Amino acid sequence: MKTNRKLWIGLAILAVLTPLGLLLPTWLGAGSAWGEWGAEEIGKLVGYVPQQLERLGGLWHAPLPDYSRPGEPPAGLLGQSLWYIVCAVVGMAVVVGLSLLLGRLLARHEQSTTDMDE
Repeated sequence: MKTNRKLWIGLAILAVLTPLGLLLPTWLGAGSAWGEWGAEEIGKLVGYVPQQLERLGGLWHAPLPDYSRPGEPPAGLLGQSLWYIVCAVVGMAVVVGLSLLLGRLLARHEQSTTDMDE
């Protein structure tokens, strides 16, 4: 099996498994997904909200808030799980696309510096 094929299969498996980050806390009664806390929830968990988090917390607005369609109320657990997978695939596509672009730019740069040295 080619390495690229193994990589894509591994990424697909990881994308399908991403809803576990949403499902396990729900099934175990552990609150929201680990690390996806807002400032208010952090305040409840640790007793205070770090100043910089409070100040900068509103700068970023997720393109798919609450893993639902933009402008619609949060989907149920199944809907959010599907959006988790969609977000994983979009994120992987962005990272792979940027990596390929960077690789091509670096290859061109290396080729042009090699041509100049000759």
